[in-house]
Amino acid sequence: MIKERFRPHGIFTVEIYDKLGGKLISKSHAENVVTNQGLDSILNVTLHAATQITAWFCLLYEDDTAGAAAQTYAVPVWTETTSYDEATRPAYTEAASSSQSVTNSANKAVFTASATKTFYGAAIVGGGTDGDTKDDQAGGGTLLCAGKFSTAQPVIDGNVVNLTYSITAADA
Repeated sequence: MIKERFRPHGIFTVEIYDKLGGKLISKSHAENVVTNQGLDSILNVTLHAATQITAWFCLLYEDDTAGAAAQTYAVPVWTETTSYDEATRPAYTEAASSSQSVTNSANKAVFTASATKTFYGAAIVGGGTDGDTKDDQAGGGTLLCAGKFSTAQPVIDGNVVNLTYSITAADA
């Protein structure tokens, strides 16, 4: 019997670069969970003619917490960092899908750390009224996915953090 499953899943890759010489000092990956809220959005847009979310944004979080299916934009259960120089959350700027996958590897999200912190994970959010606003939970958006890095990522002021997210809908 053939078992084909539609099971979106993805991987975050975080790279930390030295603030002085631009040398790679740390790298980690995070398998993520596509949240129930994210899955509902995918299904509603594709099969129920819901309005598509056209802008997605990346965020980093500061709590040692894994992504979970029940997390939502309004109740993420982790603390989003606001300790970076950019005025807003970086956009998730993806290429067209290929081989049932989408990635922003050609246009990574960039965060410039503005304090000494430790980042434990990342997420992708969109929609609502303030999708690009740092630490917004009240804007009515959608939490597509979240994942905890395999290794906590400490940074200091000036470190550059590059975040890549690749999602696939191919059967595992």
